[in-house]
Amino acid sequence: MNALKKPAALMLLAILLMTLLAGCQANEADSPSAAPATAPAASTKATEEAATPAPVEPSPAASAGNNFGSGVIKEGTIQKDGNVILKELAFVYKDHTIAISDFVDDTKLESMLGKAAEKKSHTYSADDGLNMDTLLGFTEKQYKFPGLEIKTIDEAAEGKRFYIFSIKITDPKYATVRNIKVGDSVETLKKAYPEGKLVGDGAPNEEDDYRFAPANYVDFMSFHIKDAKIESILISTLLD
Repeated sequence: MNALKKPAALMLLAILLMTLLAGCQANEADSPSAAPATAPAASTKATEEAATPAPVEPSPAASAGNNFGSGVIKEGTIQKDGNVILKELAFVYKDHTIAISDFVDDTKLESMLGKAAEKKSHTYSADDGLNMDTLLGFTEKQYKFPGLEIKTIDEAAEGKRFYIFSIKITDPKYATVRNIKVGDSVETLKKAYPEGKLVGDGAPNEEDDYRFAPANYVDFMSFHIKDAKIESILISTLLD
């Protein structure tokens, strides 16, 4: 009888141990510590990415601002007196920049340049002998200052506003916006205006013209060269 009880007791003990083992394995599976060892690394990476700011692209305005730092002013990038103009076709005198297409009158010009040495006015007509049929009815004004001549014409609209269409410089005190003056060498001119070109053969000791037309063939700047130096500067726009 006792021999039969021993195997039964051993069987019950084995079943109990198996039950306890299964319970322990179930508890380990439910425990947070059972998460894969790589989980903390993934969490750390996510935290670092959240803490690192995303790269910021420059705004269009900021990008446009960089263009001005290059020293070359592009067509249509600057508003002047309400008109988008070729600001390159201009000269600087003291604190003033005066350009082709600027609207001016006697008071405005003389406030920037001083009193004009001479002023003329002419209204084109069919019998004036000038054969300027396209300008009939238009009034042209000329202003002469020491080493500078400025011509304006009215826009043939109500109010008769006058805008600059021609500037001729013969004095080095008036510099272009790229700081080129009468008396500068051809080499200095070419470095400042590499986009320009000599109209003639360009022999260094002969007369020639160095033409700079930044955007079209209507507005231009022409540097008259003599003895390898700038003798005069003409800034102009063709009239219709």
